Amino acid sequence: MRIIRDLHELEPLRRPSVVTVGNFDGVHLAHQRLLRSVAETARQTDAVAAAVTFEPHPARVLAPERAPKLLTPLERKIRLIEEQGIDLLVVVPFTREFSCLSPLEFVSQVIMEKLRAAVVEVGPNFRFGHGQAGDVALLTELGREQGFRTEVLPAVEVRGERVSSSRIRDLLSEGRVAAAGRLLGRPFAVYGSIVQGIGVGRKQTVPTLNLAPYEEQLPKRGVYVTQTKVGRDTYESVTNVGHKPTFGEHRLTVESFLLNFSGKIKETAMEVEFLHRLRDEMKFPSPAALKTQIEKDARQSVKFFRLLKLFRQRGSVFAL
Repeated sequence: MRIIRDLHELEPLRRPSVVTVGNFDGVHLAHQRLLRSVAETARQTDAVAAAVTFEPHPARVLAPERAPKLLTPLERKIRLIEEQGIDLLVVVPFTREFSCLSPLEFVSQVIMEKLRAAVVEVGPNFRFGHGQAGDVALLTELGREQGFRTEVLPAVEVRGERVSSSRIRDLLSEGRVAAAGRLLGRPFAVYGSIVQGIGVGRKQTVPTLNLAPYEEQLPKRGVYVTQTKVGRDTYESVTNVGHKPTFGEHRLTVESFLLNFSGKIKETAMEVEFLHRLRDEMKFPSPAALKTQIEKDARQSVKFFRLLKLFRQRGSVFAL
């Protein structure tokens, strides 16, 4: 996939394109269906499969006090978009100046002049242009005027629930990581560098891998069954998201205890996938009491993974 991070660097395409536009935060099931549809339509017409997204999230420029925490930081989002078969990803630097483009200016300058769109595919709630003045009806009208076809894909529902980035964030804030995973089409995950903790785990409870301070979306504080990926290896794990109240209040941390593992980790980065919520974070009367609870959490996690393997054999990964 070719990646363009500045519209000025993009020369007009030699072939027509099939285009979609969006923030694509989470690259959830609805995004995936839209991106795959773009790729399939492009293959059928010998066109370029193109997607346009924005960095930073527009709300961080226009209304930072209301801006959502991201489900997928940019580099992860790029990788997920590429997996859907997109040929060209345009990452538009979102500024106040860019936000002032009218719907007509956006279509003329980006969709047509740069991307030579033959087809534009969007979801039913698509909005564009200054003040989000453009909708699918206006996009369809502009398409007739400028020579591209507009296709509006229907909303995606899972178990009667509409798939959206905001709904996934709500589920995570409630600790419902399994439900969030169903809408994402994969477990919710966080990524980052491994850092040294405060030093109490290895000495007083259990050794953990600690994620560098993470500013984007996290699940509700608590203890979770997880999978922790380090380098090429994936470990079954128990992960705490919280403030270590047994040892006094500390900054919010993500720390994973790897099950059935001994030795040292030499890698410098980690990825944590959240599968199931075990309990709230609690303050214990002593490190020994906390260690006893962690061992109980570990036993519950082992049972969970045993059941998960059975469900995977039956083709129902997110059924738990």
